[in-house]
Amino acid sequence: MHNIILYGSVFLFGLVVGSFLNVCIYRIPRKLSIIVPSSRCPSCSTPIKPLDNIPLVSFILLGGRCRYCRAKISPRYPLVEFLNAVLYVVVLWRFDPGWHTLLYFVFCSALIVITFIDLDFQIIPDRITLSGIPLGLIAGTFILPDPFSRFSLLGIKNSFIGMLGGFVFFYLVALVGSAIFKKEALGGGDIKMMAMIGAVMGWKAVLLTTFLGSLAGALIGIGLMAGRGRGRMMRIPFGPFLALGAVVTLFYGQEILSWYLGR
Repeated sequence: MHNIILYGSVFLFGLVVGSFLNVCIYRIPRKLSIIVPSSRCPSCSTPIKPLDNIPLVSFILLGGRCRYCRAKISPRYPLVEFLNAVLYVVVLWRFDPGWHTLLYFVFCSALIVITFIDLDFQIIPDRITLSGIPLGLIAGTFILPDPFSRFSLLGIKNSFIGMLGGFVFFYLVALVGSAIFKKEALGGGDIKMMAMIGAVMGWKAVLLTTFLGSLAGALIGIGLMAGRGRGRMMRIPFGPFLALGAVVTLFYGQEILSWYLGR
């Protein structure tokens, strides 16, 4: 019963935070304040009442439409809320309660915001990555466990090497890609994002996240070329794939590495 209450509370907390993440996803790339004004319908600009702003529930009760103008509400809103809640529950399940759990909540939420902003605008906001890098270094030094050895602290050395390695490696990839393709092959946001991921999880996570993200990106790219015949002409943002690789590494990096070395 205690576990049910704990996980249920975390799920509800994740839904509430997910609702705020939707505000961040909409306003940050548009350079709007995430604090004021209160939430409004993007179609008619009518302020949304608290009763119509209950995560998941309000979307269902309203039939996915604004109460006032009847414009459709994007299903992305409940998706973000649900995804954030699920990630919070999985974090708690994998790492047990503690300060590190709260920090991983923040990390996963940051990856969600990055993913959906990058999908829409093909940018990764510096407001997230440049603040996440020093926070990751501090947290890695004093609080966070090593994802590949959870009984030991990540430590300043591992965190710093991860941050530096993520930045330098992706910066070199960007330089080489630009030289080969004669255009920007990798954005600066991706470089800073990997520096943040390295600071939070260490240098091993940089390698595994890069591999998993590249694999996922390649599979999606092949699928687009096969299904639509235009994959080569499309600019596919890399941030969502790196975020996916980072989440998988956070939850299962130790198992993946053990499986690989066991072979």
